[in-house]
Amino acid sequence: MKIDVEQFLVKAKEKVSLKKRPTDVPPFYHSKEQYQECLTEQIERLSALQGLLYANNSYAVLLIFQAMDAAGKDGVIKHVLSGINPQGCEVYSFKHPSAEELDHDFLWRSVRRLPERGRIGIFNRSYYEEVLIVRVHPEILAGEGLPGQLVNGHVWRDRFESMVNLEEHLHRNGTRIVKFFLHLSKEEQRKRFLERIDNPEKNWKFDKADVEERKLWKQYMEAYQECLGATSRKNAPWYIVPADDKKNARLIVAQVLLNLLEELKMEYPETTEERRKELQEIRKELAKPEKEQT
Repeated sequence: MKIDVEQFLVKAKEKVSLKKRPTDVPPFYHSKEQYQECLTEQIERLSALQGLLYANNSYAVLLIFQAMDAAGKDGVIKHVLSGINPQGCEVYSFKHPSAEELDHDFLWRSVRRLPERGRIGIFNRSYYEEVLIVRVHPEILAGEGLPGQLVNGHVWRDRFESMVNLEEHLHRNGTRIVKFFLHLSKEEQRKRFLERIDNPEKNWKFDKADVEERKLWKQYMEAYQECLGATSRKNAPWYIVPADDKKNARLIVAQVLLNLLEELKMEYPETTEERRKELQEIRKELAKPEKEQT
């Protein structure tokens, strides 16, 4: 099964309306068993392609996940990338910036965590927080220590431009980027919050601050809309993934990643004639019974 993910793509400079984007679509599976079969097939293909990415050592892949609380970012990362070799994959969750990070530009801490060639890097939240939560909470921007003349009506546009320029630079140097906004409805978030409260094993996931942020839903949606439209590009696209159905969201994200890796047309490094001769000599030596080896 191959999912048509173009319907979830944000075109470059598109005027995004999240009200017109679905948080739920008809499932791409007919049963729990079929879902598991589809996901397992995707994971096996991803595992093979990740091994090829590592061996080829020409490209890096960066996946960026953004969403409202309880949208399922952790679950998507856990399930979709469960078959990836941990040696070739790094996940970073960006929390409130430290004092050291605040003394640098807003991209600094993220740039330090970019994946090496041959690896997949995953940002669970990212530098995009600087035009989302920081925009919704102006007091955070005030605490970043920027020169007064830079904190003006153009600060968000300037940050969009910085992000687009960074991603274009990374693309030119072999890093392939894809960005996911897990689009959750406010009603589904309410249900998931209640589940976290009612289920003792999920109590740790819930924070009272989550409810306070929920009150700012409209402001967050406005910030996301402008961000998604301003920073989606052919070489670093955003996908708005319907997230009310967790299983559907995982299948969509896995398909986008599969498409990205397959488009790289990678091959295993070619063995030279000299290298083949060397390997044959080593093989001859290893093929001898232990007592005949000198």
